[in-house]
Amino acid sequence: MNRENKRKKYDKGYYRNNACNDSFTCKVCNRLVVPHGAGSEHRNHCPYCLSSQHLDNEPGDREADCGGAMEAICVWVRKNGEWAIIHRCRICGHLSSNRSAADDNPLKLMSIALKPLGNPPFPLERIEELTDLMGG
Repeated sequence: MNRENKRKKYDKGYYRNNACNDSFTCKVCNRLVVPHGAGSEHRNHCPYCLSSQHLDNEPGDREADCGGAMEAICVWVRKNGEWAIIHRCRICGHLSSNRSAADDNPLKLMSIALKPLGNPPFPLERIEELTDLMGG
């Protein structure tokens, strides 16, 4: 059974507490994604491009009607130091947070983390002036 068959005949929230051992083809990069290597029993995004698919309204419910591609837009660090990825649906804009997986592409994770530094909200030429305004 593959990931595209999102309307499983299980109780609501089945996948929140039960492993999803289905392989799937990524809708963005078209690579085969297998559940092994994620470091957990809940593979929910592609380890190559970090994209996901909008399947859930609440984790594990498989009730989202959208089905759009979820792009990785940023990362954040949880209290325990673990990284998580924020995904945004390209169709409806829904946001979700997913733990990073053990086999995620480290260069892709770093490029997402560093994106704000490469495109600051002010001209870099003014950094010295702005620092002086703040008192040095």
